[in-house]
Amino acid sequence: MAVVDGRERYGKYLEDFKAGDVYKHWPGKTITEAENHQFCLLTMNHNPLHIDHKYMESHQHGKPLVVGLLVVSIAVGMSVIDTSGKAVANLEYEKITHDGPVFHGDTIYSETEVLDVKPTSKGDRGIIYVETRAHNQNGVKVLTLRRRFLVPRRA
Repeated sequence: MAVVDGRERYGKYLEDFKAGDVYKHWPGKTITEAENHQFCLLTMNHNPLHIDHKYMESHQHGKPLVVGLLVVSIAVGMSVIDTSGKAVANLEYEKITHDGPVFHGDTIYSETEVLDVKPTSKGDRGIIYVETRAHNQNGVKVLTLRRRFLVPRRA
């Protein structure tokens, strides 16, 4: 009987990445009102856009919005098992755009495209540059971000 160590399936080594590869992350994550409120409390973001139903009735969206950084966190978190699970360090987040609103009850799905793979001068690791895109349950893009992380080579 074969024994498979889950640590080996978690993330990738430098040699596993190729520019142009796209990883579709699964499963999706449905964001509840309670999670949005908890995130607001944890991060001290008390903007009425996120917590006040009455205030939002007269707003263009008509209902509270999920905090953008919660959506960022979920999209990145969904990508870890397929991309940066073996990372030595996260180096940079850039070009974050909130492409559409996210509401309580929306389900987020994401995918990550490898943009560049560069070995470092140390030789035992490299920098991976990716773009992660998140969509809601209707296929509408709600977030795009790019990031760099450092991963080891295989021993």
